[in-house]
Amino acid sequence: MREASVECSMVDCPVAHPLDEFYARSGLGLPPIKRIAAPEVPEPYYGLLVHQNDMTSTLENFHGAPVHLRVIGRERRNGSYFREVVLQLDGTDKPVEFGAIKINLDMFPAEARQRILQERHPLGRVLKDCAIAYQSRPQAYLRITSDATINRLLNLREPQALFGRRNILFDAEGRTLAEIVEILPPAAKK
Repeated sequence: MREASVECSMVDCPVAHPLDEFYARSGLGLPPIKRIAAPEVPEPYYGLLVHQNDMTSTLENFHGAPVHLRVIGRERRNGSYFREVVLQLDGTDKPVEFGAIKINLDMFPAEARQRILQERHPLGRVLKDCAIAYQSRPQAYLRITSDATINRLLNLREPQALFGRRNILFDAEGRTLAEIVEILPPAAKK
């Protein structure tokens, strides 16, 4: 069954949540975002996005180096922790993902909560290091036309068609741990 293509560029765009909240807070409209079916995602993005693994280990395997966080914005509200981030390669600080995440802090044990709030490592590494069982369930695959914000954060010179996904992580009981929008920069085929 083919998913319907949906395009949105307004502030309220469900497939862009929680990224839409950071754009709204900045007084910006979202860049053009189109929901696409998984088969429409070209390589190497297909291999990086169309799976049920965490993005941290997927990016580290693809790039052959660990990644760390650069936090662009953050907010705590009603037991949730929102952050807008760029994942960068250790050693070079090359950006390998831009995105936003809403983490339900109350769903995590104290040690994991503390590590999340330290803002050093992506959630995928915290889940692995703290041995937290989870399921990753991508909700949508996206084609995004980069705007000035994304271009600046991913070191791009002009608007480009980028690919990403909206993903939800669930705990062993099916409760939502995190909602994530992950946008990848242009990548060379391996």
